[in-house]
Amino acid sequence: MKFYIVIPARYASSRLPGKPLKEIAGKPMIQHVYERAQQCAAERVIVATDDERIKAAVEGFGGEAVMTAATHASGTDRLYEVAQALNFLPSDIVVNVQGDEPLIPPAVIDQVAGLLARCDGASVATLSESITRLDDFLDPGVVKVVTDAQEHALYFSRAPIPWPRDGFAADKTRLPDSLNARRHIGIYAYRVELLNRFVSWPLAPLEATESLEQLRVLWNGEKIKVALAAASVPGGIDTAADLQRVQRLLAP
Repeated sequence: MKFYIVIPARYASSRLPGKPLKEIAGKPMIQHVYERAQQCAAERVIVATDDERIKAAVEGFGGEAVMTAATHASGTDRLYEVAQALNFLPSDIVVNVQGDEPLIPPAVIDQVAGLLARCDGASVATLSESITRLDDFLDPGVVKVVTDAQEHALYFSRAPIPWPRDGFAADKTRLPDSLNARRHIGIYAYRVELLNRFVSWPLAPLEATESLEQLRVLWNGEKIKVALAAASVPGGIDTAADLQRVQRLLAP
């Protein structure tokens, strides 16, 4: 199986400016992500950035970086630009690994690439994990996914889905044992030909409502294959508190 990893990394984070360059255990965050990606079976690992400081940092530790436009609305658009610049084939698989996930297990990167490679009927693959806490199920910051019998995504939402009508009628203080609620993990494998079409599609109404770009794929009739992650995936770094938590975890 042949695939590439692209790590989008923007400097201008509203909640944590300069996030990819924040130091963790003596290294910039983006280096931790890059090194984990290098432990996978990918042909090539590329950081896609709109900032020369990030590019310089990546090249400083021996990584590969590609400059992309600062006007991209999403990481998917940035992946498309990299695929075009590096002449990837339409059939090639590209895995989008977020640049703010220094704890991502390499196993799940290989998993999502293999998932798409084995599924001819899907253009995108992604991962999920079971939701076991009521607070997570009700939290709009935790994106949920529901699938069909073939594990193709039916819908992604910030709302609590599927809603356990009878279970909550009996007890709203806990999740029913029979509820198969799943949190979406934001790692994607794409076929390049899907990226080529994605950037030509207008913003989908559901995408605008939920602020979830994967809904543009479903809106246009494409299939997204979903699997339970092979390893637990810690959350990414969005805030200063998240950064401090990971700094403590990785402290020498």
